[in-house]
Amino acid sequence: MRTASLKLQSRPDIGREARPAAAPSRLAISLTLAAMSLGYGVVQLDVTIVNTALNSIGSSLGGGVAELQWVVSAYTIAFAAFILTAGALGDRIGAKRVFMAGFALFTAASVGCGLAPDALTLIVARAVQGLGAAILVPNSLALLSHAYPDDKSRGRAVGIWAAGASFTLTAGPLVGGTLIALAGWRWIFFVNLPIGLLGLWLTWRYASETTRSPQRQVDSRGQITAIAALGCLAGATIEGGAIGWSHPFVLAGFAASVIFALLFVMRERHAPQPMLPLTLFSKPMFSVTAMAGLLVNIAFYGLIFIFSLYFQRINGWSAFATGLAFVPMLGAVLPVNLVAARVAERIGAPQTIALGAAIAAAGCLGLLFIAPGTGYGAVAFQLVALGGGLGLLVPPLTSTLLGSVEKSRSGVAAGVLNSTRQTGSVLGVALFGSLIGEDSAFMAGTHAALVISAALLLIVAVMVWRSRTKATR
Repeated sequence: MRTASLKLQSRPDIGREARPAAAPSRLAISLTLAAMSLGYGVVQLDVTIVNTALNSIGSSLGGGVAELQWVVSAYTIAFAAFILTAGALGDRIGAKRVFMAGFALFTAASVGCGLAPDALTLIVARAVQGLGAAILVPNSLALLSHAYPDDKSRGRAVGIWAAGASFTLTAGPLVGGTLIALAGWRWIFFVNLPIGLLGLWLTWRYASETTRSPQRQVDSRGQITAIAALGCLAGATIEGGAIGWSHPFVLAGFAASVIFALLFVMRERHAPQPMLPLTLFSKPMFSVTAMAGLLVNIAFYGLIFIFSLYFQRINGWSAFATGLAFVPMLGAVLPVNLVAARVAERIGAPQTIALGAAIAAAGCLGLLFIAPGTGYGAVAFQLVALGGGLGLLVPPLTSTLLGSVEKSRSGVAAGVLNSTRQTGSVLGVALFGSLIGEDSAFMAGTHAALVISAALLLIVAVMVWRSRTKATR
């Protein structure tokens, strides 16, 4: 069924003849929002759902903590490294076709993950999944912006889009635990197949293509050096915990990450259309909030990885019980997200960010007593504080970062924030996983990870508070 009303496009796509174009109906616009929400939601679902399955995956495919770190990190490395380029590609050839390609890739990779016969195949499929995720996120926002041209309706649509992602992030561990209990760990990936097919059909049927900008270039050299720098850093950190920090392979990995990072900075300084405009970091508040996003995600997602293994390997809980254990923690994120804006209006955005970081840090310090066999009742409140602190700081963090740049660069700024946060997730899993090692060192590594997380969150609180003080002078 085609949309009912027609009108002439005032500006045809470049390279095409002017012809009548359908003005989308309200139903088409609503279903476009549904498709975009499915795209972002499935990306967030796979951020947390896999953690519940780590123990089952390790038992089924073999391998130690390092292999499980790669299962998680391969996804987030590709996600972090490709998200900026994916947005530029959508601008160049059209967000709809790029979004659909990303959804198809993500869905196919999910099936590959579910069919993986060994750990290496699963890791490779997870990396392809991460590439699909990187394509989905920026292009879903571009299509929403195209479907909702006025500010008020677009703001509401983005709110629904973000709320759906928060819900799937929260539901991930519980859904994962349920699927593992009923059908096995492979079904946490197979569940993406119907979601992907529905999202593809809705996008193909109802979403309108965006205007193409052939003059928008893709910074391939910057992309290659970014992947190499992040991959070498994550790899050296993961393997350092497994084979020793003085091993030549580990030292070479760290050296290579520094070299590629320098090459990336040099490329971005001279590229005609850089994937990461370094001039954005000349704005103090942009730099502070981008760094805060990185540090917060190191702590939060690194601890999710550790506690997934703690509940199952150390305390002997089932995957379903582990999923239930994460529901209060992740469930605190969404309702606190909704009140964060009002808190920021009353006390200021920097103060709200600092308060959220301090609450999360207190949650980390309150968990330092945990030992094998510690009951859930003794840790539940601290986990909720950790999730609630994250929920309080993320909305004003995002808003402050976007408000620090010109509106014309808000898309790039949002991409930078997503990229830095995903990079933090990679580093958190790599670093904290290297600390816990095997079961004999698990608790010492967990306590060290909690101390590091609290320190990083307190650094965020002080850093943002000081930036606020400087801004008022």
